[in-house]
Amino acid sequence: MKSMFALLLATLGLAVVNHAHAQTWPAKPLMAVVPVGAGSLADTIARLVLNGVASQLGQPVVVENRTGAGGTIGAAFVAKSPADGYTLLVHSNAHTIAPALYPTLSYHPAHDFAAVAPLGISPHVLVVSPSKGFKTVGDLIAAGKAKPGSLTFASVGVGTATHLSAERFRTSAGMNAVHVPFRGGPQAVTEVMAGRVDFFFGPLGLVLPQINDGKLVALLVNGYHRSAALPNVPTTSEVGLADAEFPIWFGMFAPSHTPRGIVDKLHDATLKAEQTADVKDKLARLAVDPMNMTADEFAAFVEKEVAANAALVKIAGIKAQAD
Repeated sequence: MKSMFALLLATLGLAVVNHAHAQTWPAKPLMAVVPVGAGSLADTIARLVLNGVASQLGQPVVVENRTGAGGTIGAAFVAKSPADGYTLLVHSNAHTIAPALYPTLSYHPAHDFAAVAPLGISPHVLVVSPSKGFKTVGDLIAAGKAKPGSLTFASVGVGTATHLSAERFRTSAGMNAVHVPFRGGPQAVTEVMAGRVDFFFGPLGLVLPQINDGKLVALLVNGYHRSAALPNVPTTSEVGLADAEFPIWFGMFAPSHTPRGIVDKLHDATLKAEQTADVKDKLARLAVDPMNMTADEFAAFVEKEVAANAALVKIAGIKAQAD
């Protein structure tokens, strides 16, 4: 009985300390780790939104790029950081792919992080060179089925969202194709435009200029609805492909056990930042749409993504490669 009473007192004491900490937070600058390179879409979105978050909180938010091992080095650093609200992670859905690719991962993307807020979502677009002669996604699928393994598809690396986008499409369509990974989006786009690689599921913001210039043909978007930027391009569901959606999304995370009061403050500051005219306009130019979720809804979404991506990685037989 005494031990239970002591535990209750300790729990109450911790709750009081956490509440007091949340009341005075933030009292110093914050650091947000982006586990991919400067200039990437994730980095651009992080800097854009966090600039607004800093204005809302009244403290600077310093972005630090900690790259390597498919984003797991930066994520592991944040997972092991103090749960005081001063060290954050901004990542894409690659965060939820990692445990399926790295069995010895030192953290779990859902259990070792508090999901704070989504920053936005954008579809991948299935693009081909005009020289290939594919007018519809049906043409591409027919060619792939006629000669299994004859088509190639680009990605920006094994296990990335661009890779899994193509794998989800390929498995849904029941066709085989050969994966050709590149180190970055520009290289993948160049090779597809030249016709040396057959197709690519590129982030909308990356491939839209080439589509508008007629250098690439858009056959499909793998979002949950048509894109305002490409109103005539059908979605995966509209062409009869089941469970083939795989848009890229971005979100903010804190170490697990971060006081709920701090998570709520961060969530509210992020939401307010995203609703300012300047941030909304710049996100729209990047072809990134808002994701209106509470912190709890975002946490449930992340859990679901981890499970879905694990199943896809297993079905596709994807293995991680060293950086």
